[in-house]
Amino acid sequence: MNEKRILTVQDLSCLGHCSALVAQPVLSAWGHEACLLPTALLSTHTAFPDPYILQLCGSMPEIVRHWQREKLTFDAILIGYLGSVRAIDQVSALVDSLLAPGGLCILDPVMADHGKLYRGFDMDYVSAMGKLCSRADILLPNPTEAALLAGKPYPETMTEEGARGLLSGFPWEKVILTGAVEGEETIGIAIKQGPSIAFYHHPKAPGSFHGTGDLFAACFTGALMSGKPFPDAACFAAGFTGKCAQYTSQKTDRAYGIRFEPLLGLLTKESGEEI
Repeated sequence: MNEKRILTVQDLSCLGHCSALVAQPVLSAWGHEACLLPTALLSTHTAFPDPYILQLCGSMPEIVRHWQREKLTFDAILIGYLGSVRAIDQVSALVDSLLAPGGLCILDPVMADHGKLYRGFDMDYVSAMGKLCSRADILLPNPTEAALLAGKPYPETMTEEGARGLLSGFPWEKVILTGAVEGEETIGIAIKQGPSIAFYHHPKAPGSFHGTGDLFAACFTGALMSGKPFPDAACFAAGFTGKCAQYTSQKTDRAYGIRFEPLLGLLTKESGEEI
């Protein structure tokens, strides 16, 4: 396998299954070199009350300047939770200088869910995120984020028709709408590639789990950079995330988020890497 150097730009929670604590092991399981530019340091993920948060916007430019002096570049950049307009502006400025020729920028525009913006975000944040989207090669929004970016009402019930309506006006070439179609027993994604929109469904686990979006984004990026075609990488990532959700649903303590560690061997096997 031709391993890639992949940079993930998002927060690092010291405890809990989300953000960089998910992305790093998942990308590594695919056989890639997983690198990190942290936007903030949290004592735990935000499912726990009142975590300690250290913003790292002031340190990010210095880290990037060091990389630039060393002439380091990355085959892909996966952008997750940023948390402030300042962080978005900084990331927008660094993408082109850090991507290797032909590299991909994959953006999960983390800012909202269930029809509402996350606490502390406003429409200025949405506007700044929209500008960052214009630089990304692939977007991974959920329905709430897609509606905000498209300037459309949030669909309370997601159907294939509703998903098509959200994505049809998107100016971006490649988009994966996560949580696009939800039924009693299944949940699915919508995959937009140019004018074409396809759907993939998998069994739904009971309950909801912190970090599923981060897990999908990391697994998709790892699969894509391992050579899987765009739609195949999306379907594989959705299926893997579903398996992890099923596994997590059997656990009594779900506060720590989506469990994936016991299933990482599936990614190593899928990568084709043999020792």
